[in-house]
Amino acid sequence: MTLRHKIEQEIRKRGPIPFSRYMELCLYDHELGYYSRGADQFGKAGDFYTSSDVHAVFGRLWSRQFEEMWRVLGSPAEINLVELGPGRGLFAQDVLDWSHKKFPIFFNALRYLMVERSPALRQKIQSTLTKHLSGGKASLMPEGLESKDGVVSDILLQKIRTLTAPVVLFANEFFDALPVEILSAQGAVRLAEHGGRLLEGWAEASPEELEYLDRYSVHPEPGERIEVALTAQRYFSEVAGALKRGFIVVVDYGYTREEQFAGAHRGTLSTFRKHSAGSNPYEAPGEQDLSAQVNFTALAAAAKRQGMQVHPLMTQSQCLMGIGEQNQFADAFEECRLPQERAKVALQLKHLVTPAGMGESFRVLTASKGVSQEQLAALSGLNFANSRR
Repeated sequence: MTLRHKIEQEIRKRGPIPFSRYMELCLYDHELGYYSRGADQFGKAGDFYTSSDVHAVFGRLWSRQFEEMWRVLGSPAEINLVELGPGRGLFAQDVLDWSHKKFPIFFNALRYLMVERSPALRQKIQSTLTKHLSGGKASLMPEGLESKDGVVSDILLQKIRTLTAPVVLFANEFFDALPVEILSAQGAVRLAEHGGRLLEGWAEASPEELEYLDRYSVHPEPGERIEVALTAQRYFSEVAGALKRGFIVVVDYGYTREEQFAGAHRGTLSTFRKHSAGSNPYEAPGEQDLSAQVNFTALAAAAKRQGMQVHPLMTQSQCLMGIGEQNQFADAFEECRLPQERAKVALQLKHLVTPAGMGESFRVLTASKGVSQEQLAALSGLNFANSRR
């Protein structure tokens, strides 16, 4: 059975389904979803790149920032780094290996917990991180992470609540892949099936969807479509509420409400396949990536409601430049022995930090709890933009 047939069966049984349910099945169906069917979506041979695919320096720079966060938190004997959606484990590998090499005291305190629901990717992580998993330095949350409403599992929330040591929760390209609703001036998308075809219809928008538009987004003009990321907002709110002390860091492409008011980021749902972007989510269910840009205004509001201090939104360029400036990006070039190697790494680093690459399209949202403003001044990744004003 194909995923399209499975979706059609559900529609015939339940009636028209919200777009968020369709997106959930496309990406996360246990057997046929995009992230469940294999672990070959990433990198040159896959459908898209993540920053960790570009060069290990992405993880190395963040290991430096995590070590600073640990010191800001008082250099506790133990600190928990929780990564949402670790993919194949490349970022975790780079952070752990570089921390072990450069920051041994921090490494001894570090406990790395990964939250990955894809069976195929969990298997890949087991291979990538064999040394750190067998040594007890890293661990995978157990399977069955989905809650009944498709947001955060009770297992994960309970785990975060019971951690006595501070927590740094890190999410790179995680929230953009959570299901969204699609609204237009006609209402909210509902998918029906007729004669083996998926057909869009419209239902009246719910009060919760309309409130989201009122508070964090804009109402669609005729002919426009706007995403309503209720799942992402609930997810962020719940993990922020469970966290007692520490940081949440979100790295993703997205926008603010002010940018939407200015006419940008209206209808950001995209597909990715073989490094080509598209706009038809119904073309190949389960065989292409679906994502919607992150509404950082909504995430920041969720953090504040849970008692977190939200720091100014930065570009990835500003954040990485702040971390790497102190040692002139030695983390990138340390292992280069030949001029040709250095030139290649320089190009990879450029892709991470320049506007032509990922530097301006990706944003970094940082929120903290139980950390004073004076302590935050020690974080190089938060202060690069301020130092240039």
